[in-house]
Parts: sequence; structure tokens; C-alpha cells
Amino acid sequence: MSQGTPDDHISKKRVLYDMPGAEAVTVRSDVEFRGSDGDSLAMDLYYPPGVVADARTPAVVIVAGYPDPGFQRVVGCRFKEMGSSMSWGRLIAASGMVAVTYTNREPAADLDAVFAHLRRSSAALRVDEKRIGIWASSGNVPLALSTLLNSAKRRPACAAFLYGYMLDLDGSTAVADAAQTWRFAAPCSGKSVADLASDIPLFLARAGRDEMPRLNDSLDRFIAAALNGNMPATVVNCPDAPHAFDLLADGEATREVVRQILAFLRFHLVRA
Repeated sequence: MSQGTPDDHISKKRVLYDMPGAEAVTVRSDVEFRGSDGDSLAMDLYYPPGVVADARTPAVVIVAGYPDPGFQRVVGCRFKEMGSSMSWGRLIAASGMVAVTYTNREPAADLDAVFAHLRRSSAALRVDEKRIGIWASSGNVPLALSTLLNSAKRRPACAAFLYGYMLDLDGSTAVADAAQTWRFAAPCSGKSVADLASDIPLFLARAGRDEMPRLNDSLDRFIAAALNGNMPATVVNCPDAPHAFDLLADGEATREVVRQILAFLRFHLVRA
């Protein structure tokens, strides 16, 4: 990230919430792993304070739905270097889980590579490979959602999605159009809620004043279908919140939703 980037640039926005232990988190940076093309990529792991050296700790992967080369040209840094990624990483770790951020070139295939590396190297990384959840927001959600497909190679134990594009249901093209405009990965094209695993707990945070074109149309259709299918979904609507409210809307309502997300992840991973 350029040293000249102003403090109010989106790349430097951090979660508008803090908690004890966040600054005591240990960050293991630039751990090498092999991407889907065989070349090196890097992941950062955020460990809870005071974690026992040989403990296997549940993990949460913060999903990157945009290829880093293009993302860096537009935003000025890689996804794992975003203030949002780093601050969510610290909050997740302070809540008792290992947070994982990473670089990519091919978003969908490299997410598979992340899961494969976490499971293959779980002992060295001190990660419990049987308790891995995912977190995603905005245009990163369609890729994260693909890990819930019945056909997915690897499935998370739970998933938290914030103000995200979801699936194109009932003839809508909202997600496909947004993916074409902003160049995020959307591997669930043509899929329905029936194609998703029905036993993975979901947390869905909705921003009532979301400005992104037809995002809430996509999200509302998904919520209706998920509840109609009796999926284990927790839905929180923030009626006055804008897109990216965790970074932009300072207030108790934002802090409460962040607390709920961390509690959801903790409940399904730490207590599992």
C-alpha cells in the first residue's frame, strides 16, 4: 500500500469495533503455500493471545473473491492488506479462533488451495482442520457461497456473510451483472438454494440502505428461499445501515452486529 494513501481511503478502513485482546494477537505473516497454478502464494494467520503452542485451534478463512492482481491495481493493496481484512482478523483471533487471510490469482481455485493447505499442514499451522469456518462480505460472498455447494470439494463448518451478493434466483441477473461490472468471482451461476448443503449454519447480515445495485434484491430472494427450505440461517437486518457498515457507520448498532457475528463463529467453531 502506498505511503501516500490517505487515512480515509477504503483500503485503510478498519472495523468500527474493538475488544480486549485484539492488540495482543500474534500474526504469522506471509506463510507460503502453493496456489492452484503451482506457484507460491502467501497467507497470514492471526492467532489468539495465549494459545498453547501445540493446540489445534478452530479457524476462519476470510474469503477473497477478487483476483489480487486486479484488486491491487484498483485499490492499491492486496486483499489481505486491507484494513478491513486485518482488523477482522484480529477480532476473530481475539475471539478464540485463528483467522486466515491470503493472496490469490485465481479466486475459486486458490480458495480450494487455501483449504487444502490448512488441512494438509494443520499440525504445523496449529489449526483444527475439522473446524474451519468462512467469513465474507460484499462481492466476496458469491465465491464463499460456492463452498456450500453439495458438489464442493471442501465445505466449511459455518459461514458468516455480510451485505453480500448471493444467488441469481427467480430469473434475476443481479449477481451476474455485478460480477461482470466489478470482476468478482461468481462460480454459483445457475445454481439454486437446493444445490447448497442444508446443514451448514449461516449468518446473514443485511444493510437496509445498501447502495449497491440490486444487492438487497439478491439477498432478500436468498433469505426467503433459505428460510422456506428450513436452512439453519441467522438473519440480522440493519435497517439504517449502508453498504460496508462495519467500516463506515460508527454506532452501537454496528458494534452489536459485529459482536453477534463473532459470537456466531465462536458458537459453531469453538464450542463444536
